Amino acid sequence: MTGAQKSRHAALLKATGFEDGPALTVQSTDGDIPHGRELSFTWLTGTVMTGLTSVLLMGAALYVSFQGQDTFSTAYEALQLSRPKPAETFPTDLSAKTSRTRPVAATRSDQEVIEASIRETVNGRDMIRNQPFVRIRATLATAATSLSEGIPDYDPVAILKATQPMSADANAIDVNTDVYGAEVEGEVAVKLAAIPLTFVPPRAISDQSAAQFVRGLTESDTAIVGASTPTLAYAALGPTVRDLGLSTDATQIGGVAENVTVLPKTTLASEAGLGRSERFLTLKDDTDLPDLLSKNGFTANQSQLVMDALRNVLRTQELPARTRLRILYGPLTREATSLVPYRMSLYGPRADDTYQHDATVALTDTGQYVLGIEPDFIEFPDEDTEEINVANLPTVYRSIWETGRKHDLDDATIERIIGMFAYDVDMNKKIAPGDGIEILETAPDADKHTELLYVGLTLGATSRQFYRFGTDDGVVDFYDADGETGKRFLTRRPLEGGGTLRSRFGYRIHPIFHTRKLHTGIDLAARSGTPIYAAGDGVIKYYKWQSGYGNKVEIQHVNGYETAYGHMSRYVDGLGVGSRVRQGQIIGYVGSTGQSTGPHLHFEILINGNLVDPLSVKLPKDNVLAQQYKTRFNQTIAQINDLMARDPAPVTVAQTN
Repeated sequence: MTGAQKSRHAALLKATGFEDGPALTVQSTDGDIPHGRELSFTWLTGTVMTGLTSVLLMGAALYVSFQGQDTFSTAYEALQLSRPKPAETFPTDLSAKTSRTRPVAATRSDQEVIEASIRETVNGRDMIRNQPFVRIRATLATAATSLSEGIPDYDPVAILKATQPMSADANAIDVNTDVYGAEVEGEVAVKLAAIPLTFVPPRAISDQSAAQFVRGLTESDTAIVGASTPTLAYAALGPTVRDLGLSTDATQIGGVAENVTVLPKTTLASEAGLGRSERFLTLKDDTDLPDLLSKNGFTANQSQLVMDALRNVLRTQELPARTRLRILYGPLTREATSLVPYRMSLYGPRADDTYQHDATVALTDTGQYVLGIEPDFIEFPDEDTEEINVANLPTVYRSIWETGRKHDLDDATIERIIGMFAYDVDMNKKIAPGDGIEILETAPDADKHTELLYVGLTLGATSRQFYRFGTDDGVVDFYDADGETGKRFLTRRPLEGGGTLRSRFGYRIHPIFHTRKLHTGIDLAARSGTPIYAAGDGVIKYYKWQSGYGNKVEIQHVNGYETAYGHMSRYVDGLGVGSRVRQGQIIGYVGSTGQSTGPHLHFEILINGNLVDPLSVKLPKDNVLAQQYKTRFNQTIAQINDLMARDPAPVTVAQTN
């Protein structure tokens, strides 16, 4: 390179900002900020350490967030005992509560013993004796806890088995609801004597009063017919369930709509997972603390940890009546399906009707329960309540399990209760606050066996009741007030687990063609390979590929009913056109064949060739009580309703607060 070229090159470098300078040096003065060409290992090391520390702190924060925990450490306050505040009372005005916007619902959990005089025949003799019954009135659980962990997955086939009629010969307990009017002590024998032929009863019913009764008395529920001495009473027939279908009176029983599936009105929860909720309880009777903990979501291990933490604080495990509890629930992780008790506070009653804080236990990050300070003051309501977090609302299926186990029902009884309503109620829908259940059972025998007599379920504004009744052939089943069982001859969601409803019947924008078209059935999403069942007994009439539907099966049922199943991944070997299938029999498996955007079952119902909505069409009942039993069955309904309306016995079985 010539000298002129070097000069021009140097000029270009200088024009772009380059300049001649000394080499880099590490001789920077200690403690001073390096300048120019100086480097400082001290500053470099500090910068690297700062970066590493930031990365570690951010990683720890992300780890905690992903685990759904709020903190790694246990606050020192959780290890300190609090001093009770003197003369502190708990007003009942919820309007003065804090600014929280979560709804609060009153909860009910009554398990009572009622007694009635029962008339029965023993060795040919009519006897009257007192018999106890167990009555449960409760709101359905609004949060899932450890009580309902390990329950079987919802399966229509299992529900089908649970709704089969029972044989009276297999019952270990003699069930009798033949209620006698007068109360007796011990047992009383009834002796019938013939009336002498010369006896003529006095005229007690006039022609005028008889005519009034025939025309129907509407002025009162009960009309006394007679002259100066009333001798007969006629109870006016109350409205039926169907008559009350459009009632707006909150005290009336809502009826069953004819052409809709019973669905509770719910608020869609966010997909962020479960949240926190709080429960407020007041004990009605002296209650054993371990039993109380088990009925409120504490596992056996958690209960033992709580008792260990309270060992030096409480004098006894027996909590007196009027004790108040405040329990905070929350999830352990973001993926949790049930809540665990985070904190529990006990408030003991004083002689002057005030309350004092006795103790608080709190869950640490290590899974231990330790003594903690009293939480912020909040007003206790007169009635038991629970703060409702819509993200925590369980499905109807799990809520019935949670409520049943809280009231010590055995699993077989809970499954039968679910089976009574599963054909009309979408068990995969979430409940609504205020939904409730009523149950009547016989008192436990020496082996602690009970028999279910009555179940009433209220979802939203709709109520449905089922009564136990046995026919002369020794078959026992549960019927509604119209003498119909809950079992339908077709199931509405014929696949294992019931699937997730993705698309309803009716006009919609087609997900593939993006045009407005009639969706001729319902889409139930499920994993590929999920078993698909026959919705009812019938004969297969179509069993091959069909454009749009992919692998399709059509079944012909009785009385003009047909069902169709589309998008199957594969069929069941051994079946074909002309094969007879039974309700609950596997006919294929979920897939995404044909015009489909993902694995699901497309299910259709046709009546006389017309497509109908599988979720709302009124389906025939599988079993209807014969007309010859209607009189006896109506008597059974009246007797059970009388038992449900009676005052409880002085001593209750157990309080399930």
